[in-house]
Amino acid sequence: MKISTVQFCPELGQKEENLKKIYSYIDSIDSDIIVFPELSTSGYFYTDKKELAELAETSDGSMVVVLQAKASEQNKIIVVGFPEKDGDDIFNSSVILFPDPSLKAVYRKTHLFYKEKFVFTPGDSGFFVTEDSSRDIKIGMMICYDWRFPEATRSLALAGADLIICPSNLVTNVWHKVMPARALENKVYLAVANRIGTESKGEEELFFNGESAVYSYNGAMLCKAGVEDERVLTADIEPKRTRDKSFNPVNDIFKDRRPELYRTK
Repeated sequence: MKISTVQFCPELGQKEENLKKIYSYIDSIDSDIIVFPELSTSGYFYTDKKELAELAETSDGSMVVVLQAKASEQNKIIVVGFPEKDGDDIFNSSVILFPDPSLKAVYRKTHLFYKEKFVFTPGDSGFFVTEDSSRDIKIGMMICYDWRFPEATRSLALAGADLIICPSNLVTNVWHKVMPARALENKVYLAVANRIGTESKGEEELFFNGESAVYSYNGAMLCKAGVEDERVLTADIEPKRTRDKSFNPVNDIFKDRRPELYRTK
């Protein structure tokens, strides 16, 4: 099974141009799973909710309709980050679309980063796993800053995820240290689709540091992009190999857990 992450530079406020690029990538990439970055339809740096609202759409809006058609017609799993409108709320969301439309799901970012708190509502979807039985794969999702919380990946792994997808707009220089560990400690594949480029608000500038990557269930890096290059990464994954959580004849990372002794607060 092939998974591709798309590293590119969404243009702030240019929804139609961003969508054209996304659709073009989908049509040209020959992979089972294609993952785009966080907020790839809108760009990232918003502090005015009204400005962002003009670019947001519902989970069954025209963009999702087009993406679903492509997923079904091309037999692909597609993940795209977008600002999701639900009543007066706007969520930092990613939609995952399967060839089977009934499997469509939307994850809403749980942990909001920095000035996202000015414009987005904290996610309420929780961490969940979607199974595509036709491909025999179970996929979970988190978004960007969610990586800081080990409970996110552990929750998804305990729910049966073979692959955890992480659409991102990463700006720190520490996430590279942790992503391989998240894969290793849960014995899951982990795919990070980060963006590139810069965005400004007033005198403040954010630099998005690329380096999208796909990690194996043992923490090994399967492929990695550069800091500033627009690039499609593709890796082969074998979901079944994540399901035996033992690493020697005696130890199993899930069976050896002792949650009754873990403090929860």
